[in-house]
Amino acid sequence: MAKLHTKKKGRAGSRKVKGGGKWVELGKDEIEKIIFDLHKSGTAPSAIGHILRDQHGIPDVRANMGGKSILQIIEGSGKTEYPENLANLIKKAVKTKAHLLKHKSDVHNRIKLQSTEAKIRRLGKYYARVGKLPSDWTYDPAKAALLFK
Repeated sequence: MAKLHTKKKGRAGSRKVKGGGKWVELGKDEIEKIIFDLHKSGTAPSAIGHILRDQHGIPDVRANMGGKSILQIIEGSGKTEYPENLANLIKKAVKTKAHLLKHKSDVHNRIKLQSTEAKIRRLGKYYARVGKLPSDWTYDPAKAALLFK
């Protein structure tokens, strides 16, 4: 798979083993309770998956929960404000902008900031179309700096 803002190619990765792990002793209710507790404490959905894998021995939540992903379980309890990947991109743009205020002649990171902001706008249009963001949502760097400081 090719990368978006670079001339390099992507990297091959290992394949996930099919099946949910027959050694898992936790039931659906217990797994769901762990997910809710971690989400309430402010843990990101991707980090929840890592914690379930590393500390509880659950290799695949979707296989153990009957086809429901971590995001689907969390969204059932209440809507999150921003999708995780969009929030991470906005945080990255805010950090890069703060860096550029200190280092004005850093041309490489100025170009990378433009690429990141383009990706934010593209992803924002998608989430607005799908309904995860308001239809009139636009990326504003000044508001983003206040939200994700």
